[in-house]
Amino acid sequence: MSNPEKTSTEKIAIEIRNLRNQFGSQILHDQLELDVRSGEILGVVGGSGTGKSVLMRTIIGLNRKAAGTIRILGQDTDTLDRAGTRSIQQRLGVLFQDGALFSSLTVSQNIEAVLKEHTGISGKMREELAALKIALAGLPPEAGGKYPSELSGGMRKRAGLARALALDPDIVFLDEPTAGLDPIGAHQFDQLILDLNKALGLTVVMITHDLDSLHAICDRIGVLLNKKMKVGTIPELIREPDPWLADYFGGPRGRAASRQDT
Repeated sequence: MSNPEKTSTEKIAIEIRNLRNQFGSQILHDQLELDVRSGEILGVVGGSGTGKSVLMRTIIGLNRKAAGTIRILGQDTDTLDRAGTRSIQQRLGVLFQDGALFSSLTVSQNIEAVLKEHTGISGKMREELAALKIALAGLPPEAGGKYPSELSGGMRKRAGLARALALDPDIVFLDEPTAGLDPIGAHQFDQLILDLNKALGLTVVMITHDLDSLHAICDRIGVLLNKKMKVGTIPELIREPDPWLADYFGGPRGRAASRQDT
């Protein structure tokens, strides 16, 4: 686990109460509650169809919730006007599973597009900031001039992360960041996230099925079960009397990941 000294007395970055996500008659989440602590790396897991990505999209405002309240950085999202919503969203960075980069723009231009939309800084400053974000994401300087199609899968992930960091967010959401990466690339990406968390004080919410990532860098794990969220450390979750948790963390792959963490 990355930072075992973190305690529950820290500030809450995201507070969710009585959340319901519903599509027609299908209820994905019902009376879901979650507190994400400022500065922690929270892993989010769940079985197929439990709505992991839907939960993330609801928090960042891309999906309309059916009920409940969401407070981000102390602000109730239901009470914000357009300017307030825009201000909060600028403090959030998102890395979608496929990177979601503009294919017709270079990596630098992808980052500069975010800066141009949300800030009034000059073109020269945008170029310099884009170069800084590229370096923060662990990419070589020459990656800035490449198009997404010219990058490997791991480099596209890092380019997407660089764009997510464009506005110096307080909270970063990662949707399956190591999916499709080989074990070495996945480990390197995990280490990058951990380094950014420590260096910048980022709060990270990471949707993942990668047991190695959960053991290596997450402070706590949020598990979607029975339309609600159960949160704890891996040792705490293993002790819960739930067969899915026992199979997930105590099965062969879970035990293998646990051994690598020791």
